[in-house]
Amino acid sequence: MKKVLITGATGGLAQSLAENLTKNNWQLVLVSRNSKKLQEIYGDKHTQIIADCSSFQGVKQIFDEIAERNIILDSLAHCVGNIRLGSLHRTSEADFFDCISVNLFSALFTLSGFVDHLKKSSTHGSAVFVSSAAASIGISNHELISAAKGGLEALVRSSAASYAASNIRINAVSPGILDTPASANLLSSDLMREIAAKQYPIKGIGSVEEVADLMAWLLSEKAQRVTGQVWPIDGGFSSIRPLVK
Repeated sequence: MKKVLITGATGGLAQSLAENLTKNNWQLVLVSRNSKKLQEIYGDKHTQIIADCSSFQGVKQIFDEIAERNIILDSLAHCVGNIRLGSLHRTSEADFFDCISVNLFSALFTLSGFVDHLKKSSTHGSAVFVSSAAASIGISNHELISAAKGGLEALVRSSAASYAASNIRINAVSPGILDTPASANLLSSDLMREIAAKQYPIKGIGSVEEVADLMAWLLSEKAQRVTGQVWPIDGGFSSIRPLVK
């Protein structure tokens, strides 16, 4: 039975991925800072750990608990993240550090802990991260999230090179805007949803189910030759310009 660590487990994408993998008989270890919400969503199902991935100590706690429970992981789905938009020159110091910490530092710390876990258990494995279309194309007022996710994509490529010989695969998905609670403020009215949908060559708002399907595939043995890749799933937003009619 494959065993996966899902961070940010109370988010919309993580919930969809958890449902997807559960249907395929994966064993899940779920991590969140919010114990109440974790219980509300999952009840007593799966192994649940309350910790903060954005700190080195928080990640150490996660893998210490995993070791205490004699769980040997082979997969990681890092779904921790937030969205910070706005003018760069009006961004507060607190917002700077929060965005970088949640979107980049959490990935660095968690991947470090995961690779160490695999090495200690002599296990091959696969990790998948969540980037953003904003990392590969300039979008106004996205400087903070672009910088954080750009760093994440560089981490994916470099770490994939470092650990390929150990048969540890590391990839990322890069969606456009998704219909999740995290995007609620950006999709708070029919007009805002319409405007958001129109910016993509294939018009529409992304679904978590589509992204979860891709993440599940990247973690599976079907993708055993895939590593160091960032997979756009953004309706063509970051790579094409359709004919204007």
